[in-house]
Amino acid sequence: MTKRRITVAALLLITASVLFYFLFASRNDAEPKKEKTAATRQHGAASAEKKEPQILYWVDPMHPTYKSDKPGIAPDCGMQLTPVYAEEEDTSKTFTPGTVKISGRKQQLINLKIFEVSDQHVMKNIRTIGTLQYDETKVAKIHSKIEGWIEKVYVDYVGRLVRKGQPLFSIYSPELVATQQEYLLAVKAERSLKTSEFADVSSGASAVRESAYRRLKLWDVSDQQIKRLEESGTPMTTITFYSPTSGFVLTKNVFEKQRIDYDTEAYSIADLSTIWLMADIYEYEAPRLRLGQTATMTLSYNPDRRYEGSVTFIYPDLNTMTRTLKARIEFRNSDFSLKPGMYANVELDTGHGGGLVIPVDAVLDSGDRKIVFVQKGEGEFEPREIELGEYLENQVVVTKGLDAGEKVVASGNFLIDSESQLKSALEGMSGTEHKHGQ
Repeated sequence: MTKRRITVAALLLITASVLFYFLFASRNDAEPKKEKTAATRQHGAASAEKKEPQILYWVDPMHPTYKSDKPGIAPDCGMQLTPVYAEEEDTSKTFTPGTVKISGRKQQLINLKIFEVSDQHVMKNIRTIGTLQYDETKVAKIHSKIEGWIEKVYVDYVGRLVRKGQPLFSIYSPELVATQQEYLLAVKAERSLKTSEFADVSSGASAVRESAYRRLKLWDVSDQQIKRLEESGTPMTTITFYSPTSGFVLTKNVFEKQRIDYDTEAYSIADLSTIWLMADIYEYEAPRLRLGQTATMTLSYNPDRRYEGSVTFIYPDLNTMTRTLKARIEFRNSDFSLKPGMYANVELDTGHGGGLVIPVDAVLDSGDRKIVFVQKGEGEFEPREIELGEYLENQVVVTKGLDAGEKVVASGNFLIDSESQLKSALEGMSGTEHKHGQ
């Protein structure tokens, strides 16, 4: 009996212990489960926030007609297939054909830059290069008008600077000596027959003197030399020729004891107080070129010094090889720092004006059309055909197709253009498939 009571008590104790265990264990398990459920919901929300954009399909970047449902290599060009995301395929809005939607992430990848179109004050100057040369109107060719022999050469080398009136060379000419003697006899006869009762005799002597005087003057004998001849009464065996202008000797063809005749070009002398710049102007810039236009010139070895000149002549012919025409620009050169043969940079002032200006890189020029991509919304870019005016270094004036305040793509537009053409091709292909399906 006692043993049976002990067994029953033990069974009751075990049963109570099991019930106690399950009671408290279930409560402890219930609380962590709630925490686990909340944590799971929080983790799921975070995962939803970090969820990557959904990829719809992959396309060949070079051949938009090829489309694949998985990544890989394009069979035609060997390039990686490009993914098309669901966020880029927003069909809730109606877009202009060719309009593309570029995500912010992709804009950063292609280094997209936006430029706002504005009405600016522009300088429409022509910049070009040219070559300096002698002023042709100030080059003197010196010839002897009589035959003879060179007795003395005073300016004896090329490149020498001579002044007007400076002696160049002296010449001995038998014809010149004979004319001097004739002149002296005529002067003497005129003086002696001046009081003659016969007027014809006196006038005849004066005519002979006048004739000899004119011949001496035609041979470039100066009045001072003729006066000295009258005072001395003795013909000069040699006569000296003087420089008719100031300048630098370009050519010299006389030497002592040399015989000289009418065809001999003794010297050529160029006055460099003014100098010409022959500038090449492109054909499309010709309408903005005019006589009297102000020009500013700089030299490569001294870019800080600026020379001011003006356009004095526009040549009538066009170089068919370079499609340029020549403009002659004249500059003062009082210190002779400008040398013929030098290359120079020149800027022609063609006036100022206003206009809508965009970067040159923003324009996609196919030859017959000029396209820019205009930002229409957040990440939306629409192709727009425009017309252009003058080019201004890295910018260009827009004459039609854009308004001030609009924003255009200035960098990365080639990639957007590829995306636009790809989308247009896919839309066209989808329309064809739909038509065939009907």
